[in-house]
Amino acid sequence: MVNFSLEGKVALVTGAAYGIGLAIAQALSEAGAKIVFNCSRQETVDRGLKAYKELGIEAKGYLCDVTDEAAVKEMVADIEATVGTIDILVNNAGIIKRIPMEEMEAEEFRRVIDVDLVGPFICAKAVIPGMIKKGHGKIINICSMMSELGRETVSAYASAKGGLKMLTRNICSEYGEHNIQCNAIGPGYIATEQTAPLRERQADGSRHPFDSFIISKTPAARWGNPEDLMGPAVFLASDASNFVNGHVLYVDGGILAYIGKQPK
Repeated sequence: MVNFSLEGKVALVTGAAYGIGLAIAQALSEAGAKIVFNCSRQETVDRGLKAYKELGIEAKGYLCDVTDEAAVKEMVADIEATVGTIDILVNNAGIIKRIPMEEMEAEEFRRVIDVDLVGPFICAKAVIPGMIKKGHGKIINICSMMSELGRETVSAYASAKGGLKMLTRNICSEYGEHNIQCNAIGPGYIATEQTAPLRERQADGSRHPFDSFIISKTPAARWGNPEDLMGPAVFLASDASNFVNGHVLYVDGGILAYIGKQPK
């Protein structure tokens, strides 16, 4: 029998106060996991705690920057002491800076790499010893279609997400023998509050140009919803995926499979 239950598991979802991270944490909770999350600002932690309470989820929130190795180690130690050894890590925290490459400062580029790639490395490094000791573990990295594709203004983000895809494969290669599975989810364009301005109707009732562009490039002919990521997350966090390792599961409505419509 396929086992999708996460009963008794401890899941750390980074940056999970809202949006994709919150939806994934909700799914893991509904499957039985205990939820812990972190954010880099206290007001965001508080926002997350309020959101979980409204969902009826008992979650523990930490103020912790994923780029601060000492702080991450301290957080993981506290989770292990107060909640339990982490069974599931979802590296969701991330940022994007949409700046043309020739206008982007090296420091801005480094910041995106630090949060989106070095952060997952630090968090994975912190939880792996406990997973080895326990004899199992699941690490889910939130990649992107930009792990495969380039696009104007996202040189740093695409570089980080491409690197995260390879970090996923390398964790699989290095720790698979310890019954640790490291996979990734690559979301397509997801309807969240951050992307809401790109989906607003224009004054004449027409779609926003970017909205039209995404719809035309997506065989599903719609934006994804955070809920579309819930099933894939539970699959990759559960025993159902015990022989799936080093894989990126793209949840994109088919964009990466589609060359686009021929111009009329």
